Amino acid sequence: MQKQGALKRQKERARQEKQREKDANRVARRREKGPDASGAPGEDPDIAGIVPGPQPPVVE
Repeated sequence: MQKQGALKRQKERARQEKQREKDANRVARRREKGPDASGAPGEDPDIAGIVPGPQPPVVE
């Protein structure tokens, strides 16, 4: 009977350790990524820098 309790505690410790490792990796990735390099707040990064109006002709 006590063997089941010991296994349960062991599994719980392993789960907690794995969660701590995941949290540490998540923090490290955020640190490596650095600050957000997006432009002005509220500006769509997909269309940043696009000039409206006629475009220059394609030179071939």
